[in-house]
Amino acid sequence: MANYKHSDGTVGKALNLLDEVASIGRPVRFSELLADREHPKATLYRLLQTLTNQGMLSYDPDRQTYSLGMRLVRLAHAAWHQSSLAPIARPYIDELSRKINETVHLAQLDHGQVLYVDKRNPARPIQMFSDAGKIGPAYCTGVGKAMLAYLQDEERERIIAQQSYHPFTRHTLTTAEALRSELADIREQEVAFDREEHEPNIICIAAPILSPNKRVLGGLSITTSTQRYSLQALEDFKPHLIETARQIGLQAEAWRFPETHI
Repeated sequence: MANYKHSDGTVGKALNLLDEVASIGRPVRFSELLADREHPKATLYRLLQTLTNQGMLSYDPDRQTYSLGMRLVRLAHAAWHQSSLAPIARPYIDELSRKINETVHLAQLDHGQVLYVDKRNPARPIQMFSDAGKIGPAYCTGVGKAMLAYLQDEERERIIAQQSYHPFTRHTLTTAEALRSELADIREQEVAFDREEHEPNIICIAAPILSPNKRVLGGLSITTSTQRYSLQALEDFKPHLIETARQIGLQAEAWRFPETHI
């Protein structure tokens, strides 16, 4: 779940509640939500009623459960087209996936974490965490580190401070100092690697997607397993990866800031 810290009054509380329902991943009862919240019972009930009335949540009276509403589906569809890189990047990641026959991920930063916005699987897909729509940690994923490395100093430090540094595997970077050191290396190499840092046996090579003025727009990765490739062998994908990321960046800039003719 994205790390939204601001309260922002009633609106903030309602959005945090939507996040909580989404993170549970199944229909949830009132009692379950109440057990994990600091708000009074009446406040929680009022928020749920408002969100249900507005179509943001759906209530099943037979099971007495709440789930995400269809209005969110419409909003998510619009956001996917208007705010994500996915529609722009689609032909480029299709081509890259066909060329290398490995999993390709497209991601963007969302409040200090990685939001996977699209994914292409090869003919023989590998089971892994990172499906489109999921949120992952930035400090131990290839796309996360690739994007962090190219942020402006102040923004990068702010996000480094937000990371949990939970040791998912024995390879996970567990301190801000270790992450800073690796980010410096990434800026020199132009690519990042996931060395089984988030999941055992899963490795990747990743590159940032940058605008022409070097603003971070997203990240692109080629992901595989240690049964198929070594980290050194992933280096062979570097030219294709960087060129695809460059093309997406150029296309995204033209889409977001089109030329106007007066």
